[in-house]
Amino acid sequence: MFGCRKSTFRLLILIVCYLIFLVIGASIFSAIEAPEEIAIIKQVRQIRSQFLNEHQHCLKDQELEDFIVEIIQANSRGVSAIRNVTMEPNWSFGQSIFFAGTIVTTIGYGHVSPLSDGGKAFCILYSLIGIPLTLILVAAIVERLMIVTTLMLQCFNSRLGHLYQPFNIRLLHLGVVILIIVILYFVIPAAIFANIEPDWNFLDAFYYCYISLTTIGLGDYIPGDSPDQKLRPLYKVATTGYLLLGLIFMMLALAILYDIPQLNVGLHFLMKSDDADDSEKVRLHTAIASSGPKYTQHLDETTPNALSPVSDCP
Repeated sequence: MFGCRKSTFRLLILIVCYLIFLVIGASIFSAIEAPEEIAIIKQVRQIRSQFLNEHQHCLKDQELEDFIVEIIQANSRGVSAIRNVTMEPNWSFGQSIFFAGTIVTTIGYGHVSPLSDGGKAFCILYSLIGIPLTLILVAAIVERLMIVTTLMLQCFNSRLGHLYQPFNIRLLHLGVVILIIVILYFVIPAAIFANIEPDWNFLDAFYYCYISLTTIGLGDYIPGDSPDQKLRPLYKVATTGYLLLGLIFMMLALAILYDIPQLNVGLHFLMKSDDADDSEKVRLHTAIASSGPKYTQHLDETTPNALSPVSDCP
């Protein structure tokens, strides 16, 4: 169309749909969350006003404001003022393992961040090495797990191949793998987190699992940050192991999905899809041309150099 590649035209349509998708998402989030935020703002203003009224003889408004700013800034850097700042430090070994895991897996919760210039510089260097290394490790493990899932697919084909089309069997295979992953890495861990974390219900825990394993990493729910958490370093290390294993199996599900050509929609937006469309047209044109009647030249007494169809019969 207008000298534009088909893949480019599809890409332009995708960009427009993507922008519309972002606008719709922003509108829905705003409609859902704005009333909650307004209610919290009113509550905080009421508490602040009440506190100032009760301590108006010994505390000024600006002094309270300065104190709140200091608390918020400390909290944004991972230091909680709860219980007179007596919580375990963020940079103990167990906490540091958890932080390193969120860096190399690109989850990056953001609740704890390097405080010094040296820590920030090392974080950049560490991520430059750690992220590619993690991708290599995940790809190598997924490749080996694909052998197991392929055996499962072959089992389905041997038992169901005479009843269903190959595409339907692949869909069944993908569904079984996804179901196993959801149970092992979402439902069961969510139940465990909901039981350990005092302020989490099952939905909160399931939400944390999803946000983490999809590497969104909002940081609004962090396991092990409760003031009364026992064995926090061990808990953090175990959570890091869960995140790494969960990320591997999420990549496995994507690999199986992309292995089904009918579901790999992204191929239609690549430039090489134009070459595939052209080759398919050539193949169809050749097939149509070869299936039509064949003509050959022969001599006729009345009409020389005439063309007559070649008979397939003897």
